[in-house]
Amino acid sequence: MRVATDIGGTFTDLVCLGFDEKTGKPTGVKVAKSDTTPSNFEEGILNTITKANLNLKEINFFAHGTTVVINALTERKGAKTALITTAGFRDVLEIARCNRPDLFNFNFVKQPPFVPRYLRFEVEERLNYKGEVLKELSTKNITDIIKTCKEEDVEAIAVCLLHAYKNPKHELELVDKLNQLYPEVEIIASNQVTREWREYERTSTTVLSGYVLPIAKKYLNNLEEKLKSQGLKQSPYIMQSNGGITTLNDVRSNPITMVESGPASGVFGAIALGNVIHKKNLIVLDIGGTTAKCALVENGQVKITTNYKIEHSRTEAGYPIQTPVIDIVEIGNGGGSIAWIDKGGKMHVGPKSVGAMPGPAAYGRGGMSLTTTDANIITGRIHPDYFLGGELQPNFKGIEDASKPLCEKLKGSKEDVAKGVLRIANANMINALKLISVNKGYDPRDFTMVVIGGGGAMHGSDLARELQVSELIIPSHAGVFSAFGMLMSDIRRDYIRTNVITLLDSQKAIIETEFKNIEHQAITSFKLDGYTLDDIKFTYYADLRYAGQEHYVKVLLEDFSESMPLETIISHFHKEHKKHYSFQLEAPVELVNFHLVAEVAVEKPDFPTLQKTGKKVEDAIFDTRKVDFDDLGIQSTKFYHRHLLEPDMTISGPAIIAEKDTTTVVTPVHKLNIDIYGNLILTLQNV
Repeated sequence: MRVATDIGGTFTDLVCLGFDEKTGKPTGVKVAKSDTTPSNFEEGILNTITKANLNLKEINFFAHGTTVVINALTERKGAKTALITTAGFRDVLEIARCNRPDLFNFNFVKQPPFVPRYLRFEVEERLNYKGEVLKELSTKNITDIIKTCKEEDVEAIAVCLLHAYKNPKHELELVDKLNQLYPEVEIIASNQVTREWREYERTSTTVLSGYVLPIAKKYLNNLEEKLKSQGLKQSPYIMQSNGGITTLNDVRSNPITMVESGPASGVFGAIALGNVIHKKNLIVLDIGGTTAKCALVENGQVKITTNYKIEHSRTEAGYPIQTPVIDIVEIGNGGGSIAWIDKGGKMHVGPKSVGAMPGPAAYGRGGMSLTTTDANIITGRIHPDYFLGGELQPNFKGIEDASKPLCEKLKGSKEDVAKGVLRIANANMINALKLISVNKGYDPRDFTMVVIGGGGAMHGSDLARELQVSELIIPSHAGVFSAFGMLMSDIRRDYIRTNVITLLDSQKAIIETEFKNIEHQAITSFKLDGYTLDDIKFTYYADLRYAGQEHYVKVLLEDFSESMPLETIISHFHKEHKKHYSFQLEAPVELVNFHLVAEVAVEKPDFPTLQKTGKKVEDAIFDTRKVDFDDLGIQSTKFYHRHLLEPDMTISGPAIIAEKDTTTVVTPVHKLNIDIYGNLILTLQNV
């Protein structure tokens, strides 16, 4: 049996997949969903294990994704952190990039750094940009720094010295000294976190990793201890932001790699599904209780970026995190997103959310705000018997009370307000979907859309219709698909090294040597976990730019070898640059970053298939009700049990497909087919 758990902002999900080890065939799937417990995250996981009635002694693989890192950052609940840097660079965090996120928006607010100035210290040392030592490290003031840190009850120290990405010699010496003199504090150095240039981004990333290090370590240790006490034999694997799983020890040394672990697993689960059903170009949309996340997959590959920020908006520059993250757009728009009216009388939905407690007004737990979930109930799109997996009947009085203030201000009915909420929520998500597609030169009509998460199937058909996407897929267990995706992920580590060189034949040996050195580091790292060279698969990327440019384009070096001509690499770059920016130049090409992906394949079960028993589609109908489809009108709509649908069944909209972890809305203009894997495939009826 293989188990994966995913902690979201509102719910904690579990998927358990039993399979025959000899044949790889699935023997059964169990899913469970429980409220997320922010004060004690592991409690939510244990609740799902209890709900699924699992015996951890029978589990031979356990993967886990968590929001503990991103929550600690956004809620400012991390450790008191100090920074030690090179003399003269104490204020890098304060100076930042000196640019407004929106050039013409003068409401810009400068965000305070995570480390205040009185906890930012300097040491005498200096390397040049080549990593050569100009001034040896002096540790004469270390005792004074430690004294201040003790007086201020510092819990973590981040070390980031100038040009350490090129040569970590001085950082290693400084960390060794700190460990000797101050062993009770957590210490992290930039060379453990990122070996990519850009001083501000590198410092910010190291500080944020230090900020969450104590809390993440404590959480991971507690999780491991509690799971093992209940019978789990092997340590759990942890999902990373790059879409791969890794060992507990690996994450404990650099927890910032977990910053977007949940969304990443959903995307890679969709890629695994796409490989099975022969769909390589996907737009993946994951709508949860708090946020909506989307990513674009081209030819079975998702983009990985290190240009990631948290708390970035039109009025806030955000905080950069220079760690490999799938290129994802995330907005505060989920089932629990609050509808509100601004001073000008305009309605908005999100980004604030009610979370699991008190939850939407329909939960009956004291929630006083109207949310997207409440709007879906008002329009009749969620059947009362399937609300929260059938565990709760909607609190219609609570919905009525929550909608009254909006109705009075907007001078409309509850039904009109609900339709407005859904239109705004959908518009927010359309904008996010355009950011990953149209804005980057991709036509959404060339892609299949895969929607997952508890809210994905609720909104997918409206979004697909707006973007003119011809095919929409709702996988089996879509509501917990991010957890399912972890079962389909491999152990993955990304190694990025900055070394700026012009692509000339005279430099080819440097390129080969650099990749060989990175390979050696990856092999050494995996050997510590018991893997051999034969277990590791390498994929090669390069960040390239035209000479004189500031930023770069990531290029996959397919079939990279020592014999690959530089002209092939340059040709790949021209093609990618033209796709992104609509032009190419006759100019020298520079390689900025070497990017090596090292993966160890994890044994994966086949996707479960559905058996045909001869049932008729009418056997799945359990109710008929009026449902409001907005511009398509209020229509009499049949409700179907998803677990009674079988391969090759066809349903013409309007229809609602109900299951425990989500609800699928089939609009009047869509047709639904069920494939052998139990996927719901929606297509426009006039296409």
